[in-house]
Amino acid sequence: MSEVALNGVAETTGAAAARATALNRLRLSDIAFRELTRIAVYAVLALLSGVILALVIGSVPALKAFGLSFVVTEVWNPVTENFGALAPIYGTLVTSAIAMVIAVPVGLLIAFFLTALCPLWLRRPIAIAIELLAGIPSIIYGIWGLFVFAPFLQKYVQPFLIDTFDGVPGLSSLFAGPPYGIGMLTAGFILAIMVLPFITAISRDVFEAVPPVLKEAAYGLGCTTWEVFKHVVLPFTRVGVIGGVMLGLGRALGETMAVTFVIGNAHTVSSSILAPGTTISASIANEFTEAVGDLYTSSLIALGLILFVITFIVLAIARYMLLRLQQKGR
Repeated sequence: MSEVALNGVAETTGAAAARATALNRLRLSDIAFRELTRIAVYAVLALLSGVILALVIGSVPALKAFGLSFVVTEVWNPVTENFGALAPIYGTLVTSAIAMVIAVPVGLLIAFFLTALCPLWLRRPIAIAIELLAGIPSIIYGIWGLFVFAPFLQKYVQPFLIDTFDGVPGLSSLFAGPPYGIGMLTAGFILAIMVLPFITAISRDVFEAVPPVLKEAAYGLGCTTWEVFKHVVLPFTRVGVIGGVMLGLGRALGETMAVTFVIGNAHTVSSSILAPGTTISASIANEFTEAVGDLYTSSLIALGLILFVITFIVLAIARYMLLRLQQKGR
């Protein structure tokens, strides 16, 4: 009996030791994983800090030479080394605004159609087609916009807009000038096509998360499809929808190659959205390899710093809006 008892004690001790070894191994792996994720976070912060520091240091000569007038000056003359960022800033904001005005309602309607109205056999092909738009390189959009879309706008759309709004207060100056084909309106259309997949995909995912009982209850009360979309689906998914819209806006603000092809690359500020213009990204892409002199290069880097600040402000506003919406939803 004593031998049996000793064997049982030995087995229990061995099992406890094996269990302790396994727990120590798991604890060590958990500590290693925690430290690895911490290093990844610090690496991201270090990279972001490095980018900001490089932009600030590179922008110092231009900011010292021009001061705050750099932001409100339209002139961009490399010959006389007189630079101002107003035209690129204006073009960036205008083209992004045009893109969002077009892409947001279209993307939301497509997402609702796919989740509520589209036949089952057609949902997958349409969803794949929309997602494929996100995979097309931006330079392809630029080439297509320059050789196909811009001539179409020049021949049909822009003359129609000019004739339609001629003499209308406010709108006549917005759609004034000769139909160049290229310009801020064309760039806005191209950006809208490029950000449409992001808005549509995110909106579709959040629309599918709406409990069916809510929509069925609204239909049971006699609501139309539009009323269900407006009063049930959108309020329930507003946080996700705003997140998708801000993601698309961030893409529109920083797009380079596609815009460079179709915007006209003119450092001017015009009240007409049909006129050629430029954006911050397009100006940097066009002129950085040709920049001669420290002041010219510093001015281009300062444009990059301004774009970074604009993007940061947009993201901060988005986070604030999402926080407010989450607080109201509680």
